Amino acid sequence: MQEGSYSYRLFARNDFSAFWALFTDNLINLIVLSGICQFVFQMPAEIVFGRIVPGAAVAILAGILVYTLLAKHVAEREGRDVTAMPYGISTPVMFVYLFGVIGPIYWATQDAMLAWQVGIGAGFMGGIVAGLGAIIGPFLKRVTPRAGMLGTLCGIALVFIGTVPLATIFEDPFIGFASMIIILWGLVGRFRLPYNIPAGLLALGVGTLVALVIGKASISFEGVGFYPPLPYFGDLIAGIQHLFANPELFLVLVPVQIYNFIETMNNVESAEAAGDHYPVALCQVTDGAGTMIGAIFGSPFPTTAYIGHPAYKRMGAHSGYVIGVGVIIPLAAFLGLLAFLNNLIPVAAAAPVLVFVALSLITNTAHSVKTEHMAAITIAMMPHVSSFLVIKWGSLMGALGASGLEGMPQLGDPDLTGAMLQQGAHYAGHLALSQGAILTGLIWGAIVASIIDGDFRNAGGFALAAAVMAMFGIIHGASLHWPELGPISGGYLIAAAFLFIYPIFHKEDLENKNLPVDDPTQIQDA
Repeated sequence: MQEGSYSYRLFARNDFSAFWALFTDNLINLIVLSGICQFVFQMPAEIVFGRIVPGAAVAILAGILVYTLLAKHVAEREGRDVTAMPYGISTPVMFVYLFGVIGPIYWATQDAMLAWQVGIGAGFMGGIVAGLGAIIGPFLKRVTPRAGMLGTLCGIALVFIGTVPLATIFEDPFIGFASMIIILWGLVGRFRLPYNIPAGLLALGVGTLVALVIGKASISFEGVGFYPPLPYFGDLIAGIQHLFANPELFLVLVPVQIYNFIETMNNVESAEAAGDHYPVALCQVTDGAGTMIGAIFGSPFPTTAYIGHPAYKRMGAHSGYVIGVGVIIPLAAFLGLLAFLNNLIPVAAAAPVLVFVALSLITNTAHSVKTEHMAAITIAMMPHVSSFLVIKWGSLMGALGASGLEGMPQLGDPDLTGAMLQQGAHYAGHLALSQGAILTGLIWGAIVASIIDGDFRNAGGFALAAAVMAMFGIIHGASLHWPELGPISGGYLIAAAFLFIYPIFHKEDLENKNLPVDDPTQIQDA
């Protein structure tokens, strides 16, 4: 294509449908985090709607600006339409910051202001760690099989983005089913809705209408006002000082930010599998910088390139859908409309959009890897199931304690662990798998994919890296610590030794001739 013969259109008709999906995703995160901060950590509305939400909106706006310009650059360089990377608050990391950083400070001091200050301090420092991922991100992308990177994302999609919202739908079936069937009809089945109404918009509207009729939603203007974004340098410095005075908080901060920049790397790989090629290092710097900007303006929560690019690509979106979110979310945040929407839109009406994102990611992954690599995809998903089980077991124990039961053993008590094992609940094993699940899934997916391809050296490298990480507690450990050689790290070393030694004595067996032959056109089209 000759230079100058192609001009990328930022807005396409399908951006309208994609906008409602991404807007809903961001909206749910903002509703959840504001509810937890206000009602669990007792933060006043002035902090929640006056500082945290506007700060998050500034971070979202900054990242969307970069990703829009990046999409335009890539499209005009390659001479074809591309879909901008979706962007927003990282859902898994958001919960870690809520209950791993902000929560412990509040519960220890009962000081909501200090908890918020430490939160934005942690967000700023975490943004630095996330941005540093740009140094090693390209190397990791080069040596990590696609099945490892996408498989661990599929695990997150299956249990947290898909299963949890699906359970929410079944808790409010009148609302959830009314919204879900429209999502299945318009987004999964891809049938045209009457008058070309975007499926996401219609699903939200119908679900909200049903909720209003049955009394599970309300129209309230409480909290509506003008909340301009302001920098909070003094509070940020106070939070960072508290972090360095209590360095144990970095044991939470560093591993989760390692996860965050790997999540960005995985999501860039997901976009590449769908046909759009973005520079992973620039995306990681963007996510880290967006997180730091948000912290300066009052938001503790890291931002990231979102997991659902293939879904928006499939919908035919360009950049207009992220631009729309970059306009509407800040507008709603600065005018206090989030409090209004929090009362109006029930979670069950919005949850089907997340189910769709999960379905699209897993389906697209199945079409973008070699058939034999589905074994790697499958094993990469499994640690996230363990993570889900451990979280829910903890929730169950917390609920039993809140119900008034006394003298209960704590989760992890040896007697309780033994009793659970007798009932078929392998707590110790699931706990080990859950600790660093994103990394564990990526590692095992990469090992399996490399073995299938006969690349034993690459598989051995991942096993050796896993041994080192396990020694320091980055994976399979509750926190970072000085290196210790334990059973799991020792097991990884044995596996690495085998993978490095085997090719030396069996060079003629390195090509696996028993694999099915894929249709190359199918892989190319995916």
